[in-house]
Amino acid sequence: MKPSLSKSAIQLREQIDDCFPDRDRASDGWIADARHMSAGNSDHIPDASSGIVRAIDIDRDLSGKAKPDVMPYLAEQIRIAAKSGEKRISYIIFAGRIASSKKSWEWRSYTGFNKHDHHCHISFTKQGDADGSFFNIPMLGGK
Repeated sequence: MKPSLSKSAIQLREQIDDCFPDRDRASDGWIADARHMSAGNSDHIPDASSGIVRAIDIDRDLSGKAKPDVMPYLAEQIRIAAKSGEKRISYIIFAGRIASSKKSWEWRSYTGFNKHDHHCHISFTKQGDADGSFFNIPMLGGK
């Protein structure tokens, strides 16, 4: 079975690309590399039954010039959307912090081996597998 990216991940990445067309993509990714495969518990690994990957990494440099650094604001807006009821987002990791429904979408310390300083990791729920609808995030064209 050929891996595919969840429709919600495709939509969010497209919204980011539309709003930041000159952004750096060096740290972008979606499918597991050898390091992820050896860890065994990453949303970058295709689901065994569907082949769907439920995570994307978006390079921190959204401006394409390294300055201004606006990724902290985008990560925060994604977190707020999830806290406000966006059910397709499972968790976010960025700059040594993680947010998920586990702790009411509040940021807390992330203790994984990769602090995600060079990119923002967004994981999606199974609900997002077939739901490619628009994300209502202000920095990405939402209200």
